Amino acid sequence: MNKYLRDLIAGGEGQKLDFKYCISDSRKIARTLSAFANTEGGTLLIGVRDNGGIAGVRSEEEIYMIETAARLFCKPEIPYTIKHHTVDSKSVLEIKVEKGKNRPYRAKSEDGTWRSYSRQNDQNIVANRILLDIWRKEKNQRGVMITFSGPENLLMDFLRKNDEITLSGFRRLAGINNNKARQILVNMILCRVIDMIITEKGSFYKLSGEHKTPL
Repeated sequence: MNKYLRDLIAGGEGQKLDFKYCISDSRKIARTLSAFANTEGGTLLIGVRDNGGIAGVRSEEEIYMIETAARLFCKPEIPYTIKHHTVDSKSVLEIKVEKGKNRPYRAKSEDGTWRSYSRQNDQNIVANRILLDIWRKEKNQRGVMITFSGPENLLMDFLRKNDEITLSGFRRLAGINNNKARQILVNMILCRVIDMIITEKGSFYKLSGEHKTPL
């Protein structure tokens, strides 16, 4: 095994690296492509087991399924580069996806619906409305201005005394509707006042480091 591939596999799956034993469904690969393009980019190794062992793949068949995933099951189409590695007569494909310029990228699910994904550690997680709004506003490249009124001040005071809050928690705290709460959170994230933490169980919001002050 060449040193480059050995070092890559040794790092294990994570934010920017995913292993696939094989491709059984192009739509599953589309989710990973969407997650990489929507987040910080990443590398997909086809023909590698979860434990880093080399399984090998049939290159032509896998390349066709990757192309299908990127072109037919992703919107917009996701560009990628592909490299072929041979390890002990076994083929490993390295698929590299850069952070996209046209976020959000969506992937077609088995039920025919289109969903966007983000990459969080080694998981592909469905993007929530707040993340989708952030990507759309970033693409518009318009400045964001925050006016600190009642809801914003309540949120800042709460987060200075507590580690985190959810969207529903903020909505109840400020006595505002869901759309208003979401808009405030989006603007404050874009202005780097707060950070959004995404997990498999849901998302929560906390002050960014530079805005934390002693009580």
